[in-house]
Amino acid sequence: MKTENIERYLNSVGKKVVNQSKGNLQRAGKGGKLEESIYFKVVPEGDGFVLQFYMSIYGQYVDKGVSGTKQKRTFKNYKKKVVKSPYAYRNAKNHSQPPSSALDKWVVRKGIAPRDASGKFMKRKTITFLIARSIGRKGIQGISFFQKPLGLAMKDFPTLVLKAIRKDISDNLKPKK
Repeated sequence: MKTENIERYLNSVGKKVVNQSKGNLQRAGKGGKLEESIYFKVVPEGDGFVLQFYMSIYGQYVDKGVSGTKQKRTFKNYKKKVVKSPYAYRNAKNHSQPPSSALDKWVVRKGIAPRDASGKFMKRKTITFLIARSIGRKGIQGISFFQKPLGLAMKDFPTLVLKAIRKDISDNLKPKK
């Protein structure tokens, strides 16, 4: 059986979710490499299809957040329920905060250069350590940039996919000329 309508519908859902996710990242000021990494594929599997979404691994942490050692973080899942983040920094050696070196380029790009009590500029290593420690304690709040569009797509999915299936069935039943 030809399944052109189902494939077309799944492609439209994939495009919509990806475009809305990218838009959410832009509005939150978190575009860049993460935004560029988001895409989807419609993959034939068995007698049907699977709609698969891909993004940089970092996207999961931005979407769902990361709990800190002192503060728990939440996010809204695609069903619009507030859920505790599955990711967390632990009170363990080398796991209680992100590495300071990962923040070095970010501090330079943002132009962060605070001064100490005597008015001298603080060393960049000190600044990155303090920011990393703060992130480790407070965590990262999830912004649900992917969960929201996925939830919107899932809301109408059952009725619209049935329409596509009906159309494919009726197209296949028509006599060929």
